[in-house]
Amino acid sequence: MSVTPNDEGFMAAAIRLSRRHLGRTATNPSVGCLIVRDGVVVGQAVTAVGGRPHAETQALAEAGALARGATAYVTLEPCSHHGKTPPCAEALISYGVVRVVISVTDPDPRVSGRGIAMLREAGIEVDAGVLEAEGQRSLAGYLTRQTKNRPYVTLKLAVSADGMIGRQGAGQVAITGPEARAEVQALRAEIDAILVGIGTALSDDPLLTVRTPGLEAQSPIRIVLDPSLVLPLTSKLVATAREVPVIVVASEEVSPLAADAEGLPPSVLPDISPTRGEIGQRRDPNSQDDSSSRLTADGGQGASRQPISPPGGEMPGKAEGGNLLAHAESRRTALEAAGVEILYCNPYHPEILLPALAARGISSLLVEGGAKTARLFLEAGLVDRIQLYQAPVVIGEGGIESPLEATDIPSGFAHAGTQMFGADRLDEYERGL
Repeated sequence: MSVTPNDEGFMAAAIRLSRRHLGRTATNPSVGCLIVRDGVVVGQAVTAVGGRPHAETQALAEAGALARGATAYVTLEPCSHHGKTPPCAEALISYGVVRVVISVTDPDPRVSGRGIAMLREAGIEVDAGVLEAEGQRSLAGYLTRQTKNRPYVTLKLAVSADGMIGRQGAGQVAITGPEARAEVQALRAEIDAILVGIGTALSDDPLLTVRTPGLEAQSPIRIVLDPSLVLPLTSKLVATAREVPVIVVASEEVSPLAADAEGLPPSVLPDISPTRGEIGQRRDPNSQDDSSSRLTADGGQGASRQPISPPGGEMPGKAEGGNLLAHAESRRTALEAAGVEILYCNPYHPEILLPALAARGISSLLVEGGAKTARLFLEAGLVDRIQLYQAPVVIGEGGIESPLEATDIPSGFAHAGTQMFGADRLDEYERGL
């Protein structure tokens, strides 16, 4: 049977359904499934919160006896392997479905093509690739983690009419209006994790949760790039770490194992100075510029270019070696006691950080804070989608320049659409999966 407009209509509905649990199905994808008999939906479901049960088994159970002779519309190829639950392809066969329409073939090597083969061997007609581009978009996080071993990265920027994302020393600055901010809350509710640099965390003291009434439980994991562990214990992030997870990404230089790295003392470990473009380079022993004692903030909204000092005193310089590690150990203990997870992984090498996040089950990541952090991911070529809000607000003197504007979108991105939220314009740009 050839694909019909009715097939596309039902698949579009299944894709819309699949979005309901984005960011809430752990390492499993959020899949939508419709069971349709004689043009009527007799069962429908989305992958359950936590990842199980799968969409197909729930939709089949709802359809019951009406599933016999019906068509199933599934956004992702039904699984064919025995894991914690039996294969969904097996369930479709046992319920007597006669046709399965699939949007996206599963790249998981345990499944890829095998689910389709199992169905066809049972005499079930299978049509795949229906609304494939739309299906891939809804499954972008899962597909990216499966094929690239990293999360799907969305960069969100709100830019003023004069090209600024904030004002130096002013903390949070409202650039977009309430309609656009509500849309950002909806985006947060659909992703696994949100990331900011330490400059944004210090200057704005953000909460980074979902504030839309009724969706608070869908708040993403909060991640802070904090090489020297200076995030204040009094910050909103730390204060709520037991309610919504917080991961602080610290430099290996301050990890408990740092002194043993390559058999070198801490005083000659690699420098990390993203503001000078010297990530991972060793310090010139003749240089008098000690970057680690002058670690610069991320440059988020309102962040200054002054050295960051942790609460309660100065951060020891490299010349003090052991004191640096002792201070970091004290900070680690206090942060972990507050419920914060410390991840020792170079914060300024996203090509290393992203696979580490994927290993923790994070499939989608929203980069939301800091001009330098935005540049870091853009320059690494590790941004998959750009959400660029443009507002009529003028920041003026002391503004923090946006790392990106509509006139300089990197090559490889295609314009995916424009929406208006009040007076604010949102342009989306995407790379191919």
